[in-house]
Amino acid sequence: MTNQIDLEAEIQRLLTEHDRIAEQGITVQRREHAIVLGGEVESAKRRDEICHQITEHFPDIEITCDIGITRAQAPIEVEEIS
Repeated sequence: MTNQIDLEAEIQRLLTEHDRIAEQGITVQRREHAIVLGGEVESAKRRDEICHQITEHFPDIEITCDIGITRAQAPIEVEEIS
């Protein structure tokens, strides 16, 4: 179990300290034999960069990228409040 915790901590550290990622809002969870990255970022390009850097740095580990995209633009429709 220590190795799992160490691995998750190492991935979290890379997410935070890597100059191209610098992301603190990503969760790292172990599920069976894979690591699942979760959370939300502002673009598909950012998500892809994060997933690429993590899989490149940990090539022997199955990484599942479950990172969503937040809406970064103003809404098109007017919200009606009744």
